[in-house]
Amino acid sequence: MSLLLTYKALHIFFMIAWFAGIFYLPRLFVYHAMTEEKSCGSMLKIMERRLLFFVTPFAILTAVFGVLTITEYGREWFKHSMWLHYKLTLVILLYMYHGYCFKLLADFKHDRNRKSDKFYRFFNEFPVLILLAIVFLAALKPAL
Repeated sequence: MSLLLTYKALHIFFMIAWFAGIFYLPRLFVYHAMTEEKSCGSMLKIMERRLLFFVTPFAILTAVFGVLTITEYGREWFKHSMWLHYKLTLVILLYMYHGYCFKLLADFKHDRNRKSDKFYRFFNEFPVLILLAIVFLAALKPAL
């Protein structure tokens, strides 16, 4: 088994684990924005914090194994794989999204949320659309 395939497999595994959380966290935000019951809000605060801190290492490991995969392919491959440059731009957006989730978490923690459940419903769709584009780029590797 080659190192390249091992890195790719781990990259995909940690990406799936990361996205499981990134897809669910905004759904918790939707419920939190809708609730008026204090005990329910307290429970959601705990769930949101635990989930975000649980999936953050997966986000980091996704990046680590992605970089190792690129390194194994080499500089020339990277230079000529324009599809990957577009993919990496989308990945940067996802890490910004992940970082913004920490800000939203803090807003809920301190009872400063001013966004509606409708905002969080749209917010929940963003990573889905970005992931779709990333999968198409990675699978089709278009000559851009």
